[in-house]
Order: sequence, then structure tokens, then C-alpha cells
Amino acid sequence: MSASAFSDLGRILVIIPTFNERESLPSIVQRVRTCVPEADILVADDNSPDGTGRIADDLASGDDHLHVMHRLGKEGLGAAYLAGFAWALQQGYDVVVEMDADGSHQPEQLPRLLDALRSADLVLGSRWVPGGRTENWPLSRQLISRSGTAYTRLALGVPIHDATGGYRAFRASTLRQLDLHEVASQGYCFQIDLAWRAVQRNLTVREVPITFVERTAGASKMSRKIVAEALWRVTLWGLDDKITRVRRRAHHRRQAGQG
Repeated sequence: MSASAFSDLGRILVIIPTFNERESLPSIVQRVRTCVPEADILVADDNSPDGTGRIADDLASGDDHLHVMHRLGKEGLGAAYLAGFAWALQQGYDVVVEMDADGSHQPEQLPRLLDALRSADLVLGSRWVPGGRTENWPLSRQLISRSGTAYTRLALGVPIHDATGGYRAFRASTLRQLDLHEVASQGYCFQIDLAWRAVQRNLTVREVPITFVERTAGASKMSRKIVAEALWRVTLWGLDDKITRVRRRAHHRRQAGQG
């Protein structure tokens, strides 16, 4: 599928958050520009000590499709994406894509997400639907990811097979409906949060299979803290949702009794 086929989607922005990604960023930028030439890229750098921000500036100096957001420090994936979303909406983009800088999200599969967005409000690149898979990923990470999604489906009733994945395409209209100013979650939990908000608002969420490739350069940002945050936030959201549903049913019964 040629890149020109996506002109009907409007202006496309790929947000790439970075923290110490100097080794992988140039390659990822080039691959995105090759696969979807008309897409713009926003590198949101959290003041990387390794000079990733300077490398991004050098790349942007020769490419008017590439923009760089310099943030004050390491505030987490969720904060970087929220800042990127705000910038994208201010600049009038129609489609906003989340993509990791480390190569785990293959730019060559971006056309697949954009094509699916024609019939959806949010498209998730999924490792755990038929056709999806991982490469060179430790069994421990696979178990964390699969368990996280399974727990999310159970606790929140979200009909999604890969709720923690971070390769996604949003319509700008979708982002405007998600009350982003209320989002405080990070990491895995940030991805669950946004997907759940979309489901709660009856938006159309589609999953397309991707191949997730374990990074070959730099260090993973995964930590026990990120996993723990996802666990307790999802638990609290699930309890709150169940309490709200019980109260609504009780209210409807009282109204029926009065009628």
C-alpha cells in the first residue's frame, strides 16, 4: 500500500518519546519517513543525558517533517505522550500515533494501523491476536504482558486482547473525548487507561496483529514500579466501576418503584 493512500485520513503525526535513545532514534526516524513519507514526527525527549535531544535537533534541521519537543526531565511515558497529544491537537493533526523509539514497534507495520483506522476511532497494534507475535522477548516479559491484559479484561470488562501495548493510532476526535486532563497514569497503566476510556465512551476500538521485536540497543524502561502501578490502578478502577454500576441499578429500581 502506497503512502499516498492515507491522504483521506488527513494530517498524521507519529509521536516518539525518548530517554537515552541516541543509538536507535536515527534509524527509527528514517524508517518512519520511508514507510509513511507524508507523516510528521514529533520526538518528545525527556532531557536525555546521552544527548538524544541534540541528535533529534540535528535530524530535524534537515527534515521539515520532523519536530522536537524538549522536556525538562524524565517524567515518564504517560506524561510525554500527554504533552505530545496536546501539541498535536493544537497544531491541527487529524491522526496521532504512539510509537516506541527502540525499534520494538516496526514502522513498516504502521500502514496496517492507519488502514484499520478508516473504520475505527482507535487502533491497537496487538501481539496477542491471531497473526501477532513477539521476537526475542523473554518469557518473563511475555507472562507480564499476557497476565496484565487478562487481569484488565477481568477487572474492567475490557474486550481487548492486548491492553498494555503501546503501538497505537488515534483519531484526533478520539483524543478529544478521552478527558486527557484527568489522566495521571504512566507506563503500562497509561495504555490501559486510554483504551478503557475509549471503551467506556463506546468508541470503536480495533486490534490489528503486529510483530513486537525486543530492542537491540539501549536499556529497557520496564520496572517493578511500572507493573505495580498498573496492578493497583486497574484494581481501583475495577472496584469503582462495579460500585458505580451497583448504585445505578439501585437508583433505577427506586425510580421504577416510585413509578
